[in-house]
Amino acid sequence: MISKTRSSFLRRLYVAWLIDSGRATDVPSLVAATGMPRRTAQDTLAALAELDIDCVFEQAEGSRNNSGRYRIHSWGPIDAHWVGAHAARIASELEYPCA
Repeated sequence: MISKTRSSFLRRLYVAWLIDSGRATDVPSLVAATGMPRRTAQDTLAALAELDIDCVFEQAEGSRNNSGRYRIHSWGPIDAHWVGAHAARIASELEYPCA
């Protein structure tokens, strides 16, 4: 069992990696990829800024009602290559299916 602090940190890294790699770019696909509740996915997206990860929502052209996708503009101080290289281990620690 990992600590709440560690799981929160790893969850943020993994969600950012899922978005940046194109595997999951909206809340429904994040929920499907991780099994986390919708509210947890939304809270995790909002918390990425606490790690200086610049994640923005891009509204789909011509659509309404928050239809679109998230995109990582900057990983800030986080090494995105390290996260990608360790994504399977992170998913395993969080007990998420491996993407």
